Amino acid sequence: MGKNELMQYVENLTERKSFPEFKAGDTITVHYKIREGNKERIQNFQGVVIQRSGCGSTETFTVRKITNGVGVERIFPFASPFIEQIDVNKRGAVRRARIFYLRNLTGKKARIKEKRR
Repeated sequence: MGKNELMQYVENLTERKSFPEFKAGDTITVHYKIREGNKERIQNFQGVVIQRSGCGSTETFTVRKITNGVGVERIFPFASPFIEQIDVNKRGAVRRARIFYLRNLTGKKARIKEKRR
């Protein structure tokens, strides 16, 4: 078995949940399962999608939010069993696939226009 065949076999084994379609610039809420001791709870992480990268079972997306004036970025794998659901709050109008320039902007400059339907 070649490398590509092996990757396809592994991707078929991992079950993938269906999430709504989103891209860079969209504001989303990720409902993430967190284990504390023997208890589980769901924590919401709401922010702007900075990038999507990878493909298949290794695909990830990065979400950025500002908490108490400090930028927080979190990378989520699509194949993670801890992601309960993803809600798309706002569709953003950006012209790039990776909006890393958002890291350097603060205040009103960091706003993203909403896409017209």
